[in-house]
This record gives sequence, C-alpha cells and structure tokens, in this order.
Amino acid sequence: MSQSHQQPALPTCPGCEEPLDAGDRFCGACGHDLSAVPTGPGDRPTMAVAAPPAGQAEAGPGDAGRAGTGTPDAGAPRAGAVEGGAVRWPAAAETDSSDVPAPVHSPADVPGTDSDGRPLTGPGAESGGGAGAAPGGPAHEEAGAVRVRHDHRAAPGGGTATGAAADAGGAARTTGDRAAAVAGVAPDGAAEPGGDPDSGDFPLAAPDPRTAEHAPAAPAAGEKVCVACRSGRVDPDGYCENCGHAQPRERDHMEQELDTVAAVSDRGLRHHRNEDSFAVSSTALPDGSPAVVAIVCDGVSSASRPDEASAAAATAANEALLASLPRGTHPQQAMHEAIVAASEAVNALAQEPAGAMGHDAHRHQNAPACTLVGAVVAGGLLIVGWVGDSRVYWVPEDRTRPTARLTEDDSWAAQMVAAGLMNEAEAYADDRAHAITGWLGADAYELEPHTAAFKPDRPGLVVVCTDGLWNYAESGEEMAAAVPADAQERPLHAAQVLVGHALDGGGHDNVTVALLPFAVGPDGAGSARESV
Repeated sequence: MSQSHQQPALPTCPGCEEPLDAGDRFCGACGHDLSAVPTGPGDRPTMAVAAPPAGQAEAGPGDAGRAGTGTPDAGAPRAGAVEGGAVRWPAAAETDSSDVPAPVHSPADVPGTDSDGRPLTGPGAESGGGAGAAPGGPAHEEAGAVRVRHDHRAAPGGGTATGAAADAGGAARTTGDRAAAVAGVAPDGAAEPGGDPDSGDFPLAAPDPRTAEHAPAAPAAGEKVCVACRSGRVDPDGYCENCGHAQPRERDHMEQELDTVAAVSDRGLRHHRNEDSFAVSSTALPDGSPAVVAIVCDGVSSASRPDEASAAAATAANEALLASLPRGTHPQQAMHEAIVAASEAVNALAQEPAGAMGHDAHRHQNAPACTLVGAVVAGGLLIVGWVGDSRVYWVPEDRTRPTARLTEDDSWAAQMVAAGLMNEAEAYADDRAHAITGWLGADAYELEPHTAAFKPDRPGLVVVCTDGLWNYAESGEEMAAAVPADAQERPLHAAQVLVGHALDGGGHDNVTVALLPFAVGPDGAGSARESV
C-alpha cells in the first residue's frame, strides 16, 4: 500500500531559525515552505583529472549502455573499486552539455614539480612512449589511461576529428613534444632558442625586447653626439635622433683661455638663448711687447636679432684692434676706432633683406642693437672703452687696497645720479634704472664712444663683464669679494666662479665675463688717467 512521505520534525526554521511546532508545513514567522527542505548532498569522491581507463576508452557502439548512458554493466567494476591495488574511477564524460568534446588534460601537459622538486610526468610518459604500443596493449594496461590531447576532438569509435588513427605511441610522442616545448627543449632533443627549463615561460621566436641590448648606430666621424644619451646623432634641427633630447646651442655656454686672458659666457637660467658675445686675443706692439685684448658685448633683448648684433660687434672690434695695435696706433685711439668699427658692423645688419630674419618673422622688426665694453693691456697701460651699461672693474691683488669701477653706465640711473636728482641707491632701485641711453645700432641717437687710459702702480685683475654679472656684485667691494684669491694665476677658473656666482644668485640674464691679469714691472709705475 502506498505511504505518504513524512517530513522530519525540524526544531527550527531553516529560513529564520524560529522554533517550529510538530506538523507545521510553513514557518509561522517567515512563511518558509517546510516541505521544500533540500536533502543533504551525497558524499561524492573527487574525480581525478585524467583520461578514462583503457577498458572504457575502447568501448564501441555496442557498449553504449556502459559508456554512453553511464549505466554500468553487471560485470563492470563499480566506482571506487580496488583492483590489483589500484583505485579505478569512472571515466569522465566525453562530451559536455552542448555535445562538445570535453577537454581532458594529462599531468604531463601542465609544467611543474612535485613536493620533492621532480618534474611532473604523466602515466604515459614512462610506459606509453613506445611507437609500437597498440591501444589496449600492455603499456596501456600499466598506464591505466589512454593519452588524449586536449586540442584533438574525439570522434565516435575512438578516432580523431581529423580522421587520422594515431596509435598510442604517436599520442605519447605528441604529448611528449608538447611537454618538451614547454620545457624549452626541441622534440629531437635540441635546445629551443630562448628556452629556459626553469623559467616556465614559452620559448620566444625573437629576442625579448626587454632584455635585448639597445645598440644605436654610432654617429659618423665629425657628427655631433647627444649630450644626454651620449650615443645618438644630432640632427640639423638640434635634436637627438635616439632620445629626442634638445641639444644645447653652441653659444649657450662658451669658454676661451689664452696665456694672459680668459672669458666665459653663459645663457643663464631665464633666457631661452645667449645674446651675449665676447672676443679675446693677443698681439704684439711694434717694439715687441705684448698687447692683450678683451671685448664683451650684450645684445639688447628688445631689438631684433640681438645675438647677431653682439657677435658682429665683438668680432669687428677685436679685428680692428688686432689690425691697428701692431701698426703702432696708440691703444686708446685704437679702442675708439674699434668701437666705431663695431657700430658699423651692427648697422649693416639692419640693411639685410627680410629673408635673413626668418627666425623672427612674427616679431616686430627693429634695428639690431647691443652694448660694448672692452679692455686692452699694452705697454704698462690699461685702456678701457664702452658704450652702454656693461662695465670694467679693477680688483687689486692686495685685497686690502681699494677696488674701483672704471666705467660709467649709459643708463637712466647713471643720468639721474650725474644730474644730482637721485643718489645711486635710489636711482638703481627704480624700475627704469637699466634703461640704456647709449648703444650700438642703426637706431642709436648718436654714437658717443667712451674711452679711458689707466696706468696702475700695483698688480691686479681687470674684470670686464655684462650686467648679468654685476647685477649680483654691483659695487667694487662686492665684485672683489666674489673674485677668487687665485684669479691672477687661474683666470679661467676665476671666470667660471664668477659666472657661477651670478647663476647662484638667480641667473636672470645672460652672464659674460673676461678677466685680464695686470702685472707691474719691478720699478713700478705711477697711476694716471686720461679720458675722452
């Protein structure tokens, strides 16, 4: 007779855990349907990820009741049965719910090591490698499984999707080839290029760009090399073809040293280019005594092509002095003529066609302009000449002696002081202090070269500089404090120190300085000044 299914009494509701009464079919608190209480999961053994046993893998169509439906025959070993000391588990389904062959992996397909550090190997790796081993043969009986590639689809009857009947030895060899490729070894035993047995990485067909050494093409002889990467060639636009770094211009930092004179020029920290220029040289007077020349020019930033103006002026003045001094021209007269020659060279720039000003095509065009200051040491005399606000300082070797500024600025502040309208501190504190009233250029009101001659009676140092330096050491005492003590013996080093002093102070302008050590003979010399 039929019996109705009785639910076991539940002490508490599985939904809200409230106490239940005997015979309740619904929870009085939450309304949970007590008749829908699921049964506990059965104890299922963990299925091994392996191929089906040999006996089941070779099942044909007539064995559908055993392999296709999952219903074991009477003589089939049940799941988990122990035969001959080995546990026999049921085979995994050959297809999933969508009739797609389920992939089966063997241990040899996955690289790794066991707890003892030995490489993992599949059952067929030791016993199924024979080329002549047939399916179901002794080798497979020992292995307990047929080696199945996960990338081959099983066809009905034990074949492959390609229709090729590969024997067990071929399957073992194919799987072995894959394992060897993973380990970085070729199937024939040769090492794969780039393979590393311990890395676990797949071999690369090409060198790894992360580890390949970068070897850029070496620049040809005479080509510029990048100052950043030290290997790339610099293109005509001034950029490295290797790293793209913009190269410093030749005029961004310049240094020159002769036996008795040295000069350094730097772009500074705020300007995009160096608009200063200098020229240093030496020659001989008709009596054979030496003459040393230093010219420093500062381009007017508000004018067009100030860098070209300063370069043209420095070159023209230097060449004029080198031409007139050996002929016996008095150094002070030679300085005056040199300033006139420099002015003519700057004026000529304004007469050039517009095509020559291509780099300033979108800028208001006016006449190029610059300032100039120079010094000549010859025959025991110190000759200075200037137009503008660049300066010459005298720093005695004995720092206990007074220092002196040997030039007067052509500037608004200097005019206010000369007229007695302001003292020097008030004038240079004004925003108009550095507005120049004299310069070299086609638009200058009137050229008035200033020259002066001195005959020092003691050794010292002549400092020729632009306002990019004296803005940070304006008075003679401040300049003397900035000049190194060994400047007489090491003029280039002293010039570098002075430029560094300006850069440390802010480097708001281009910085240029030339140093001329002045020596006095054993009999000494009296001091005198002649100015025009």
